Amino acid sequence: MRRSLAVVTAIVLFGEAAGIVVVNLVLATVVDNQSMSLAGTDPGVMSTGTLVMGGVAGLLLVLCGLIPLLAAIRDRAPGRVARITLIGCAVVHGVLGALAVGLVGWAAFAFMMAVLALLVLTLLAYERRGPVTGAAGAEAGAPAPV
Repeated sequence: MRRSLAVVTAIVLFGEAAGIVVVNLVLATVVDNQSMSLAGTDPGVMSTGTLVMGGVAGLLLVLCGLIPLLAAIRDRAPGRVARITLIGCAVVHGVLGALAVGLVGWAAFAFMMAVLALLVLTLLAYERRGPVTGAAGAEAGAPAPV
């Protein structure tokens, strides 16, 4: 069950990365074709900035998608840095979901919350367990305190 959940999470993040890149490509093309500027900023700079932002956001989402994919392939919990990365990705999806309600609508909010839920479920499915403790609170196999 947890492997399929991690694969679905990875696929959704890869799809989201592709969507972000395409949206930014369209925005950059529109800005460039319309010769739009903001407070006298060169349209070429705005177009290039939009392309770079889309590429970086897409790359980050692909990297975040690789973490659950590797966890599913190995069937092992991600390491500390990978878990922190997924937690950061989940927080960003939560904040963007809250912003999406007012700016885009409830459908965007529902999508962002679904991705957030997939990330949290993946993190919980591959939960790291600490050392096993006995009744007295000592580690298993260690002598009990006197």
